[in-house]
Amino acid sequence: MSDTDPTTATDDTLRTPIVAVLGHVDHGKTSLLDKIRGSAVTAGESGAITQHIGATAVPLDVISEIAGDLVDPTDFDLPGLLFIDTPGHHSFSTLRSRGGALADIAILVVDVNDGFQPQTLEAIDILKRTQTPFIVAANKIDTVPGWNPNEGQPVQQTMDAQSDRVQSDLNEKLYEIIGELSDNGFSADMYWRVQNFQANIGVVPVSAETSEGIPDLLTVMMGLSQRYMKEEMEIDTSGPGVGTVLEVKDTQGFGTTLDAIIYDGTIRNDDTIVVGGLQGPIITDVRALLRPRPLEEIRTEQEFEQVDQVAAADGVKIAAPDLGDAMAGAPIRVIRDRDRSEVIAEVEEELAEIEVTTQEEGVVIKADTLGSLEALSSTLEEEEIPVMRAEVGAVAPRDVRVAETAGEPTNQAILAFSVEVLDDARDLAEQEDVELFEDDVIYQLVESYDDHVTAIEEAQQEQILENITRPAKFRILQDHTFRQSDPAVVGVEILSGELRRNVNVIRWDGGEANRVGTLKTIQDEGEDVDSARAGERMAVSIQGPTVGRQIEEGDDLWVEIPEKHAKILEQELKEDISVDEREALSMFLEKHRNRDPFWGK
Repeated sequence: MSDTDPTTATDDTLRTPIVAVLGHVDHGKTSLLDKIRGSAVTAGESGAITQHIGATAVPLDVISEIAGDLVDPTDFDLPGLLFIDTPGHHSFSTLRSRGGALADIAILVVDVNDGFQPQTLEAIDILKRTQTPFIVAANKIDTVPGWNPNEGQPVQQTMDAQSDRVQSDLNEKLYEIIGELSDNGFSADMYWRVQNFQANIGVVPVSAETSEGIPDLLTVMMGLSQRYMKEEMEIDTSGPGVGTVLEVKDTQGFGTTLDAIIYDGTIRNDDTIVVGGLQGPIITDVRALLRPRPLEEIRTEQEFEQVDQVAAADGVKIAAPDLGDAMAGAPIRVIRDRDRSEVIAEVEEELAEIEVTTQEEGVVIKADTLGSLEALSSTLEEEEIPVMRAEVGAVAPRDVRVAETAGEPTNQAILAFSVEVLDDARDLAEQEDVELFEDDVIYQLVESYDDHVTAIEEAQQEQILENITRPAKFRILQDHTFRQSDPAVVGVEILSGELRRNVNVIRWDGGEANRVGTLKTIQDEGEDVDSARAGERMAVSIQGPTVGRQIEEGDDLWVEIPEKHAKILEQELKEDISVDEREALSMFLEKHRNRDPFWGK
């Protein structure tokens, strides 16, 4: 397919549809792909989560072999399917082709036991946004209690062979998934009941473990592509190649190389190409085109063979000078007989589409691809978290230097998505109190940052509360004058709020607040204490008044709250103080506002 020799000036050919596989971590994306390509990448992956992106071409004859009677190869003129294995939706979301998604069609993998999870919803959002047609693979049907596996069989056959109870259990789980799709605005049904796949989402029950339902999955993908996408698959293979960078890597013997998907035209090993880079377009000459062996993942990196040219759609590793600044997710275009400046302008235009808005004040974000940067940035925008700098690549000391200039403590942070943090940057961050957040899952990264912000805000609230005069009302008890003056020492009962030491005390006389003195100490059975709460009785010393003149036994006294403090308590800290403090505050405000309606506002 990829080594065809263009014989005519316009060699119109049908290209392979590009398929993306999306889904929540642990729902079985990689296992499903592994079954299809007969390799076991999962075994070597940490935590069984795909760490890198590659591409796997599955030719029509292989699909026909797996699908058995379900596929008649003579019904199809598309050459097969090309799976891109994205580590997450972030990569998918801007592995793009001219503004659309790079994938023509997607498989959304959902665990029948778990249903929709946060990342499933993240994926659905992206599929909606990029208007990518998709089908749902309801995975792990073999885990339904009592399931009797039939290795590699089409799903309806294996379902019919199960007991009634197992069938009804599975159907219940499948209809829950259909319900969740409906909640998200998609009409869906079992794939064999769907007449029009453009109006309805087909759900295909599968097991990546036993291969049950995989024949159906491939049949539906081929059928959909053939029926609805044939026109889009028509390309001129002799034209200059157009593609997208999946990953920038160092490859032994070749230096920095690009793992790429070519989705239009052909790339040859003597072409000049334009690639999107950190500082703008890079113009360079192809030194070698490397292909993995058939049905091997790009990222298993074994025995690359050099080829003269690659035609769409296919994955290829491109070796060329000056690729150090190339970015994952960026466009690649072959110049060949086109005007060089025109091609450069097209690449610039495509790079400009990937917009990340930054502000004067905010956090620093780093991500592995343009796609992830854009996806992370839009998630932060939804969460109203401002971004000061956004770049592709590892976290370096200069990022820490930028983060430490943020005015708000909550913004002195770097959110690193799927990128490494250089050791000297990590040391500097620790030294300068810049918080580093690292994750391969966007929502988890944002969640960790949110928790951090909440902790800072709570600490700030506590700090403010510490320095604010708290509301309290208390009464001088009858027959409890221990000393008349200098200071007056009396027994009191706290009626509401919290009474603390070193506060000014007032008494209300005919609507006027008169300060009577300063409460210096609080004693509980001879022991000094810092505070007393509603319902407690204490002995207090008040500097200033004389019992029998300015204050009397039986008087109600109040803590004097400065107007500014009253405003902060009412408007910002109401939720942080106790119910009886709130009660004391509102009585205090009411007394003031009877005299001046705008007091404390």
